Order: sequence, then C-alpha cells, then structure tokens
Amino acid sequence: MEEIIKLFSALSDMTRLRIYLLLHESELCVCELASILGMEQSRISHGLRVLREAGLVGSRREGKWIIYFVNPKTVKNEIIQGLKKEAKLTSSDRSEIVKCKGESIREKCSVG
Repeated sequence: MEEIIKLFSALSDMTRLRIYLLLHESELCVCELASILGMEQSRISHGLRVLREAGLVGSRREGKWIIYFVNPKTVKNEIIQGLKKEAKLTSSDRSEIVKCKGESIREKCSVG
C-alpha cells in the first residue's frame, strides 16, 4: 500500500508527471529536461528526486552527465499502463524533445 501512495504522490504534480512522460519518450539529462520544459534545473532536479524516491525513474552516469530513464521494473505496473493510456504528452512537449535532440542541448551544457 505504501508503494502505491508514493507512486500517486510522485505523479500528482504536473511538472513531475510531464518529466515522467518525457522520460517514457527518451532518456534525458537535467539540462535537456530544463530546456524542454522551460524551467530551472533546480526545479527539474527536485522533481527527479521525488520520482526516483518513488521508484519510477533511474539514472546512470554517462561521462559528465547523469542520464535519467523510466525504471524498467515499473513499466509493466498496471497503474503505470493505465496512466500511459490516459496521460499523453502535449504536442508542444513532443516538439520540444525533437528540438532539444536536434540542437544537441546536452553537448552545449557545461554541467550534466
């Protein structure tokens, strides 16, 4: 029961939900998420911490960057599958992912 409460709590914030949905599309670093969402890195980092504590995302170091991704253990979770059916990225967020990848934002960041 406690895990379910953590999951719902983590995804109850619009920013965290958007981050989570973006990570379903692509593995991203904080600077890429900040660029896509138009938010400060500190706000993104806080959201990622909450999502990690809930077990929804994982991370790995890749050179100087920390890359975030959806925890593969949660993908088959029935709650997550239902969420993916109902909650969709906006066309704007999808466009921003493409723009971010096209502009190589990660390589332009001085800090990962």
